[in-house]
Amino acid sequence: MSEEETKVEAATEAAANDDAPMTEEAAPKKKGKKKWPIVVGVVVVVLIAAGAGFWVWHEQPSFCNAICHTPMDPYLPTYEAEPGQPSTDKWGNEVADASSMLAATHRAQEGTTCMGCHVPTLSEQINEGINWVTGNYVYPLEERGVDDLTEARGLEGDQFCLNESCHNLTRDDLAEMTADMDYNPHVAQHGEIDCSECHKAHRASVDYCTQCHTESKLPAGWLTTAEANKLQGA
Repeated sequence: MSEEETKVEAATEAAANDDAPMTEEAAPKKKGKKKWPIVVGVVVVVLIAAGAGFWVWHEQPSFCNAICHTPMDPYLPTYEAEPGQPSTDKWGNEVADASSMLAATHRAQEGTTCMGCHVPTLSEQINEGINWVTGNYVYPLEERGVDDLTEARGLEGDQFCLNESCHNLTRDDLAEMTADMDYNPHVAQHGEIDCSECHKAHRASVDYCTQCHTESKLPAGWLTTAEANKLQGA
């Protein structure tokens, strides 16, 4: 073979080798894409969604009933009761008309949840949690008065009930609204009386005036003071 033919054959073989696919060993290895940012992002989204869901549930009565089921069980029926219908109070006593319980009326009219009124401090929640775990509680839990609820929110006097978000009224406004009653409960002829003396959340409300004025006409489902004192659990 002449020198010229040898060069032609060598060039042909080189061209053929250039067109051949690269073997796995010869091919350059691609760098793997980092997947950890995606994983972290998914985890963060899941945690945020779970936290938001838990917080929404925390606002609902089902949370109190599920987490602290034993001491709070009796309170749930008073919240779920339908105004205008018979129900039971936190002790299991019959209530002729659930509209006499603020828990029921606030839920039905405003959609108010437990946390709409009960705003415990962190220390109170920790304390209550410990008492629940150790069984150091009374059954059912003692109903918190307006004084307790007002203190928890850092409010004063009537601000718990009489405010722009709830009842945007003054004591004088209330007196005018009930001026047609034989014994106006909102006139402070015997000194100012806390709202909770009459208005009860988880049991039938009580007409404070009936301590003396036994003939006072009662709203639907309400009790006289004598009837309230006879209640089982009172």
